[in-house]
Amino acid sequence: MKKDTHPKYYPHAQVKCACGNTFNVGSTKEFIETEICSKCHPFYTGKEKLLDTMGQVQKFKEKLAKKEKFKKKK
Repeated sequence: MKKDTHPKYYPHAQVKCACGNTFNVGSTKEFIETEICSKCHPFYTGKEKLLDTMGQVQKFKEKLAKKEKFKKKK
């Protein structure tokens, strides 16, 4: 590698989350602050709520019902 072209690498950089969780990773920054991590993210904690705001499920069910109705007429 050429000298002075790559940033300094910190193999034990500390990451601190807003929830208070801290852990070490390899990074070019010595200290990293983040708002969300695997300890507090709803997907990983199992508290995720799926919202169907556009009514896509209902639209799909209506299309399926129309298709079944059309098949019965034939």
